[in-house]
Amino acid sequence: ARHIHLSKRDLEKLFGRGYKLKKLKKLTQPEEFAAKETVDIEIGSKRISNVRVIGPGTAVKTQLELSKTDGIILGTVLLVRDSGDIKGTSGAVISGPKNKIIIKEGVINTQRHIHCNPKEAKKLGLKNGALVSVKTLGNLSITFHNVKIRVRKSYKLCMHLDTDEGNAAGIMRSGEGKIIM
Repeated sequence: ARHIHLSKRDLEKLFGRGYKLKKLKKLTQPEEFAAKETVDIEIGSKRISNVRVIGPGTAVKTQLELSKTDGIILGTVLLVRDSGDIKGTSGAVISGPKNKIIIKEGVINTQRHIHCNPKEAKKLGLKNGALVSVKTLGNLSITFHNVKIRVRKSYKLCMHLDTDEGNAAGIMRSGEGKIIM
């Protein structure tokens, strides 16, 4: 679902100096959590409220990840990018309880991807940065192409789709699929 990764600097501007995010729930990746905190975002005259902040709040640059439908609601074209690749993307006004900030870039539709650690990657024959296809299982089976592999020691095997992609495949919170090389 839509969410935002905040840099430490922007986190403190929005929530106050020295602010620490409060954990709402763990996410699939061990380093991240859904925080209790939310922000509101504006692009032009359009607004989406209660966008979940993802902890720990140590992003190099603030990045807002939205679905294509969110882009339509906000009246902006979202570029499909890898996480962290925000150069030349849309900006937004972000409102927190203490302040508003303007990011000149950082609003993206994240490239669908699979997280895995080196051991899982080796077992599955996957290489960091490779593109694979994944066929989902279930009544609304669909094949996703150009799924990027991300390998990092701290990762746990999991595919990430945006809300629109998950809905198209009939996935509610979690589902199963088969990697097709």
